[in-house]
Amino acid sequence: MLLTNRPAGQLEHANLTVSDPERTSALLQDLLGWHERWRGESALGGWTIHVGDEMTYLALYTDEVPRGRHAKGAPLNHIGFLVNDLDAAEKVVVEAGLIPFNHADYPPGRRFYFFDWDGIEFEVVSYL
Repeated sequence: MLLTNRPAGQLEHANLTVSDPERTSALLQDLLGWHERWRGESALGGWTIHVGDEMTYLALYTDEVPRGRHAKGAPLNHIGFLVNDLDAAEKVVVEAGLIPFNHADYPPGRRFYFFDWDGIEFEVVSYL
């Protein structure tokens, strides 16, 4: 059955539990040129920083329960970021004390990956 009136959409946000929202927010601001959109108490306890641009953001949530490192892929594999300067982005990651890995150059672009302090995997890609 072909739908003729399909809704259109885009990713508005993702909500990640992190151990230090301030630290993760600062990394994302340096890496992507994002800004803090909002911060405050979460409706269910804990607190959150929203960091992103005018259209999309990541909600960086924490509460009193220590989370520790999650197993890779349980349930998230990675989050991908598009940047205009891959080398400058890698420098930000290294200066934050994180380790880039799995560098690759194949269509449609160059990329590398890194884990943040909470074990969340990010892919950084450039199509230029």
